[in-house]
Amino acid sequence: MPAHEQPYHHGSLRQELLASAEATLERDGVDKLSLRQLAREAGVSHAAPGKHFRDRQALLDALAESGFHRMTGALERAVADAPPTARARFSSLANAYVDFALEHPGLLSLMYSNKHAPGAAETVVNAGHATMDLTVRLASEAQAAGDIAAGDPESIALVAFATFHGVATLAAGGMLGDVPVGEVVNAASTVFWAGLSRAV
Repeated sequence: MPAHEQPYHHGSLRQELLASAEATLERDGVDKLSLRQLAREAGVSHAAPGKHFRDRQALLDALAESGFHRMTGALERAVADAPPTARARFSSLANAYVDFALEHPGLLSLMYSNKHAPGAAETVVNAGHATMDLTVRLASEAQAAGDIAAGDPESIALVAFATFHGVATLAAGGMLGDVPVGEVVNAASTVFWAGLSRAV
């Protein structure tokens, strides 16, 4: 084994490969991701990553799954730390989503493209559903408390996602001008909540 290569059973190799892959993804785009290149950067043999990822697609799926878990965790923490009102929790959720989207644009794109690809890995799909389930739960709780009108909470969650994903996309593309993204998120939250509350 060349002196610069680490042993095949690198204790933290999986996490090291994922971290390096995410850095490459954000810097150079998904097309530049290569298991062989990641192995070189980690100082292990070209065969070593195969113990953790059978191929490049498995690596991408693992990145997407990890991204969904991290995003869901960030949203759950934001909701838990918010003032105990349905509107405040919803606003915190929206801000946390946009923050994650702007901090990890390449990862977010990979997450959704993998989740909705034909034959998507079940682990990725399930991880993605967890984020939406949190939004559905907030909508259901607000309805039960009489804070917003009755209706399909899954539809409410989907429209909320479309709204704030759209804000994040505009912000990432520099299309908000000089308006701080936080102001846009809060304005969108206010308008969205007003629409949900109108029939109450």
